[in-house]
Amino acid sequence: MLSEVLLVSAPGKVILHGEHAVVHGKVALAVALNLRTFLRLQPHSNGKVDLSLPNIGIKWAWDVARLQLLDTSFLEQGDATTPTPELVEKLKEVAGLPDDCAVTESLAVLAFLYLYLSICRKQRWTKEDLELINKWAFQGERVIHGNPSGVDNAVSTWGGALRYQQGKISSLKRPPALQILLTNTKVPRNTRTLVAGVRNRLLKFPEIVAPLLTSIDAISLECERVLGEMGEAPAPEQYLVLEELIDMNQHHLNALGVGHASLDQLCQVTRARGLHSKLTGAGGGGCGITLLKPGLEQPEVEATKQALTSCGFDCWETSIGAPGVSIHSATSLDSRVQQALDGL
Repeated sequence: MLSEVLLVSAPGKVILHGEHAVVHGKVALAVALNLRTFLRLQPHSNGKVDLSLPNIGIKWAWDVARLQLLDTSFLEQGDATTPTPELVEKLKEVAGLPDDCAVTESLAVLAFLYLYLSICRKQRWTKEDLELINKWAFQGERVIHGNPSGVDNAVSTWGGALRYQQGKISSLKRPPALQILLTNTKVPRNTRTLVAGVRNRLLKFPEIVAPLLTSIDAISLECERVLGEMGEAPAPEQYLVLEELIDMNQHHLNALGVGHASLDQLCQVTRARGLHSKLTGAGGGGCGITLLKPGLEQPEVEATKQALTSCGFDCWETSIGAPGVSIHSATSLDSRVQQALDGL
């Protein structure tokens, strides 16, 4: 039973290199982003479990007594079980979501309810067990994405930078804390459709697309090598290599058909200021990352952010290689984070 407020956070994630090629057995590099999602667990005496996700406008509550009376035999015993389509349908009944609830919002609620009902039945749950956190986070990803790679939950759990290939995940040792801009073009895209498009292009033009995927794989490996050499004292020429790799990867991803006019605009805006950008993730819109070299004056960074904002994008200055899931005391939180949590 939770007797006091518990504050937990986990980092976001971006793909540094290897988008789409990873689907075809190539290497991808994923890094933890120092833009964190905070979770506050707070006990109440009103007999309800409340879920508040202010970023997507979700505020929902269930009676604990009612949940305890439910037939949850459809939730299997044991560690981190895989949610089946039938299980998700039963969760929809339990959740009591209205028919007009948007897909994104409803999936977020279902993922929470699945984890809540399952984990609350476990007597072995401990907050220190990162391995178990990672397993459960993966099952939450399954509710939302169906067949996720496991990269998102692994990066958010363990932090730092990870190498992923054909289901095998390993941590990069001592990756440098690179400063970046993360830009959201706010153009929606469908990951499954984009992945299918690359697969179809590979089937149609195997002698053209296969070498592109092999080249992206080589870019990931070269980036991994350079990051390993940078350590705590990166040299200017190493940043130049990272910039070249960013440019080459972006051109390759455009050739695969997963670019978008908004991403081209992002690259043009930053290139005009001597900076290098690429899409991150599925492409077709979504987000892009821009590498910030050491010594770049803050007014230049702010001017770039303003230029991107003027395009209708959202832009954040942050770093990569952040710590994984963490527990916080209220006094250790940034004042802006504390104000946001107090407003829930």
